Amino acid sequence: MINLVLSTGETRLPYPEAFMDAGIVILVVFAVLCIICILLSISGAIFSSATKSTAAKAPSTPAATAPAAAAAPEEEFSSGSLKLKGCDEKTAAMIMAIVSDNTGIPLSELIFKSITLVEEK
Repeated sequence: MINLVLSTGETRLPYPEAFMDAGIVILVVFAVLCIICILLSISGAIFSSATKSTAAKAPSTPAATAPAAAAAPEEEFSSGSLKLKGCDEKTAAMIMAIVSDNTGIPLSELIFKSITLVEEK
């Protein structure tokens, strides 16, 4: 191993050795980044499956049972269609908001099939 001595008395690695050392450092950093990426992917899959299993095993309340049964998986999400029978859109929107507020379920998670006006006799 040959070290170059500068006029100030400092030593410096020859260029081939300096480039080899720099290459090794770059490879180590790249390897560590790859390991971190793999660990994040694995932990994401674990947390994702744990979240799905706890959501399936969560105790259901009477208010949450009906919408949870009607909800489709996220991949197949569709707001569907709403049939209004004897009711205008403003009244239907108010009914949906009241149902959401009383049940505590977000409106985006509720699915309404139809709203029918029932006349008093």
